[in-house]
Amino acid sequence: MNDRHILSILLENAPGALSRVVSLFAARGYNIESITVAPTENRTVSRMTIASIGDAADIEQITKQLNRLIEVVKVVDLVESDHVERELMLVKVRAVGRDRDEMMRIVDIFRARVVDVTDKSFTIEVTGDTRKNDAFLRAVDKTAILETVRTGACGIGRGEKMLQA
Repeated sequence: MNDRHILSILLENAPGALSRVVSLFAARGYNIESITVAPTENRTVSRMTIASIGDAADIEQITKQLNRLIEVVKVVDLVESDHVERELMLVKVRAVGRDRDEMMRIVDIFRARVVDVTDKSFTIEVTGDTRKNDAFLRAVDKTAILETVRTGACGIGRGEKMLQA
């Protein structure tokens, strides 16, 4: 069964490291749903988060291959244990007349924030897991959505569990 997995990867902050990880996925025919990467508290190490769909055997195989890359310090599949997952989404929507009130009602229901207002549109920030952000898009009239941008998933283990170099 193909499930969604979130791989949290610590890798050396070196030129070409990101490219090698992405190339490994492409060479093996694995699709990346989303990818985020940024330096950690240790500027020599970056944390990459990759969301991908696959069965347990596929993810185990890709994890083993990632661990063989010289720049990769550690790989963890966050869905194997308790974790917190978030994604930032910005949605620009048409908001004119009475539609403005309805849009504000939806914003309140989803605990989102309006971050930009013009006389014809709102830009809304929604932060949550992928399911919440997808539900927000379903709640808004499709014809009102002008533009959407998403960061992709990032995640961290709950409690005392840490991914460290």
